[in-house]
Amino acid sequence: MNWFLGLLLVLVLIYLYRHNAKKKALKKLKNSLLENWGKKPAEKRFDFTIIGNYFLNNRNREKAFHIISEKTQIDLDLHELFKNIDSTCSKIGQQYLYFKLRTVQSIEKLLKFDSLTQLFLQHKTLRINCQLLLSQLNTNSAYDLEKLIHGKQVKKSNILWLVYSLNIATILFFCLGFYNSIFFFFIVPIYLVNMFLHVKNKKNVSYYLSGVKQLSKASRVAKELSEFKEIKQQYGTFPFLKKIDAIKLKTEFLGFETTLLTNEYFLAIWMLIELVKVLFNIEYIIFNSFIEGVTKEKDSIEELFVFIGEIDAAIATASLKSRDIETCTPVFTNEKQISAEAISHPLVEDCISNNLHIQDKNVLITGSNMSGKTTFIRAIAINSLVAQTLNVCFAKAYKAPFFKLYSSIRIADDVLKSTSYYLEEVVAVKELINASAAKEPCLFILDELFKGTNTIERISGGKGILTYLGKQNNMVFVSTHDIELTELLQAESYELYHFSETIANEVLVFDHKIKAGKLKTQNAIKILELYEYPEEIILDAKKTKRDYF
Repeated sequence: MNWFLGLLLVLVLIYLYRHNAKKKALKKLKNSLLENWGKKPAEKRFDFTIIGNYFLNNRNREKAFHIISEKTQIDLDLHELFKNIDSTCSKIGQQYLYFKLRTVQSIEKLLKFDSLTQLFLQHKTLRINCQLLLSQLNTNSAYDLEKLIHGKQVKKSNILWLVYSLNIATILFFCLGFYNSIFFFFIVPIYLVNMFLHVKNKKNVSYYLSGVKQLSKASRVAKELSEFKEIKQQYGTFPFLKKIDAIKLKTEFLGFETTLLTNEYFLAIWMLIELVKVLFNIEYIIFNSFIEGVTKEKDSIEELFVFIGEIDAAIATASLKSRDIETCTPVFTNEKQISAEAISHPLVEDCISNNLHIQDKNVLITGSNMSGKTTFIRAIAINSLVAQTLNVCFAKAYKAPFFKLYSSIRIADDVLKSTSYYLEEVVAVKELINASAAKEPCLFILDELFKGTNTIERISGGKGILTYLGKQNNMVFVSTHDIELTELLQAESYELYHFSETIANEVLVFDHKIKAGKLKTQNAIKILELYEYPEEIILDAKKTKRDYF
């Protein structure tokens, strides 16, 4: 009896220790969430191959208003932007936020998402409680839930009849063995066949195992989230939870194995359970039943994924809106215009903001390198994107149409494909030309069009393309060094702007402010002087400029 009381005491102490440790960890997490609210996320490692899986594999891409291409993602540094705004608490939320940043959906869906964001801005306690629940899904294995939605499809076995026949034979020989022990020996070859089937099936089970465990965990988290009255008011009913419950027992059974394998104390129990599972092909039968259930309820699993992801992404967006930076709610219009006040680039530290008001025009910007023209057109594109995906802008005010966004900024030649820089430009711009035929308005962002060819053909071809792209409801923002384009495009519905620099006390000074009209100053040769190029080069350059231009 004394050993029993001693064991009981040890178990009670272990329970109290774990309970106290869990309580302390929860308190620490809560304090961390409160401290980091409205702040830029801390530096951490991002694996965009995994993060981007839900976006890349999404089955409903064709239903979206617009998908941001990989080309535009690179042009606008969207991975860096994502790092800047990702304060999600779960891996599911992280994958969904990435999907959301690169998928422009309808205005109706955007406003619904914004109402969820506003809910978390207004209810601090609700937000914290949701974040604590979502943090349960913050392990890397939580990424695997997406596999149950888009992963390879394992077909239901076509030899289940054999498996059931073997089970019947096992039971029959087991019963007969009590009359004549020789029948027990007949179970051995059946067991070996079962072992072969069990091991063969293990590969399929292993592929789904992590996702299965995450499904169980995610469904529990979702159920608790759905019980908050404010969440209920936003979503109404949750039919997908009931449908997932129908396959929950099977997921719990398959996921139980990972619990045992991660605890060395349960290893012996796992081995015993494995022997029993092999004897009656329990795992084989349940897994095939599970596959049928997952296939049937794939839509419900995705609804679960979206529900959790949307709540987490909305909280991250609410945190973004709470930062000590200038942000606003965009206004969408059917007119061909962009009106922006104090608009800035979110990735440029201490970015100089600018104002711009364009109506029924396109924009051509000139200026020297480092003056800010490319940063400005990127700022316009990024703000257009986050306006349409998160309903927020890095500006004091923003008004524009609901655009399809295309860009041509970063282009490189491909040595492996033997493709020249110019040909890469031709291919990239052709995609924009094709897109311009859409009935929805497009926003085209271009930097230094056709810089891979000679000046005369660059200007001639550029003029034709920019005129073509700027028709109908489309809007074009292009930056260039080619002053000649300003004369040619001013008559083609293009408004001229420029960025300039000054030289004060032999120092180059950029104000990074956009100015109306074309660039009137030319300081390139003067800059060579500032950097102490040989006088022979400077004199030669000045003479050539005077004689030929």
